[in-house]
Amino acid sequence: MIRPSRSHPLWLAFVLHRLSGLALALFLPAHFWLLSLALTQPQRLDHMLSFAESPVVKIAEFGLVFLLSVHIFGGLRLLALEFLPWSNRQKSLAAGAIGISLLLSGLFLLRAI
Repeated sequence: MIRPSRSHPLWLAFVLHRLSGLALALFLPAHFWLLSLALTQPQRLDHMLSFAESPVVKIAEFGLVFLLSVHIFGGLRLLALEFLPWSNRQKSLAAGAIGISLLLSGLFLLRAI
């Protein structure tokens, strides 16, 4: 069995993809619960929506958009590894994907504020 080396440049991309997937999987049940309040307890949903205007929630939304974009680009990286021949350029593409993720989530944060 071949074990990946933690010194390999794409190991961080692997870890980010796994952690972002785990964080999104933990977020989804809470999101679905909040959406269910619209049907069961609308007054509580209104309270939660007013809480969503606070700066802490805006920063958390930045984190959520960042995790989502990192996970999407990580999945695209995995597809590239599966279907394209290996090249040293993939390290730069992985770093670029993280940079684009930061840009997208930062733009989302600036729009939300």
